[in-house]
Amino acid sequence: MKFKFDENLPMAVCRVFRDAGHDAVTVLDERLGGCPDKKVAAVCQRESRVLVTLDTDFCNILAYPPGEYAGLIVLRTVDQSKPMLSDYSHRVLAALTVENPSGKLWIVDQQRIRIRD
Repeated sequence: MKFKFDENLPMAVCRVFRDAGHDAVTVLDERLGGCPDKKVAAVCQRESRVLVTLDTDFCNILAYPPGEYAGLIVLRTVDQSKPMLSDYSHRVLAALTVENPSGKLWIVDQQRIRIRD
């Protein structure tokens, strides 16, 4: 599966997905650092990549309708330490074995993964 990791996530999170065999790149890899959300979203659409981010703006389904994307995954955590984000990443990877994020918004918090179409 193809993923793009927003600049607000450490490279270690991207590596977790790469190590699991996914095609994973970061916004910074593609020189999109500092670009507006709309541009990052458009690049993800064009490349058919699932966007993984901490940016809750992507939870707005009116601005970012899930059906128009390969997937939107928003990690909602107060603790943004590498160990915590690594834990969230592994939870997402486990969920990918039973659910496809295509056309969906996944909101991942400490308790659960909420999925919206």
